[in-house]
Amino acid sequence: MRKTTIEEWLTDLASEAPAPGGGAAAGMNAATGAALVSMVCNLTIGKPKFAEHEALMTEALAEAERLRGEAIRLAEEDAEAFSGVVAAYKLPKGTDEEKAARTAAIQAGLVDAAEVPLAVAKVSAEIIRLSGRILDGSNPNVLSDVAVAASSAKSALESAALNVDINLVSIKDAEQRERLASALNEAFQAKVQAEAIMQLVAKRIRA
Repeated sequence: MRKTTIEEWLTDLASEAPAPGGGAAAGMNAATGAALVSMVCNLTIGKPKFAEHEALMTEALAEAERLRGEAIRLAEEDAEAFSGVVAAYKLPKGTDEEKAARTAAIQAGLVDAAEVPLAVAKVSAEIIRLSGRILDGSNPNVLSDVAVAASSAKSALESAALNVDINLVSIKDAEQRERLASALNEAFQAKVQAEAIMQLVAKRIRA
């Protein structure tokens, strides 16, 4: 993924192959949000007019770069996790032992497949919070990009949540379901902040 062009990746996404799919797209949306935070920071750092925000922007830039790398890694891992579930469903089921082994492999695969989009949701929430942190200190010429960063991360968060949910319904272990659902719900709270950032930026632009 890191060595393909955007056009090549989108062609793969559009193909009949099951991966990359929605989970990878969620990861790339998160990476886009993080990249926009970096852009805003880069267009603010070093400008005397915004010197009082230099330390914050420098710190935010480093964090945004870390989150972008994490999001891309998760986009890559999503395809691998999905492939693991598919492989588990193809295991033999001719005997009781094979059936038991197949069921266990499927359940383990489903948990792994839910963990990746959950991680995307957590990263997306971090990107939204980071967008909020830089909002007031950002170069006003790129204020709209702060909102687009939050919007991209919000889309990634919502998409990731759907990909967690579709695996949750098939996971039989109640403890695992509760753990995953609880962690997702915590990350999903950032959606409200993303919407607030977008509304605030829109209000400032129109003022």
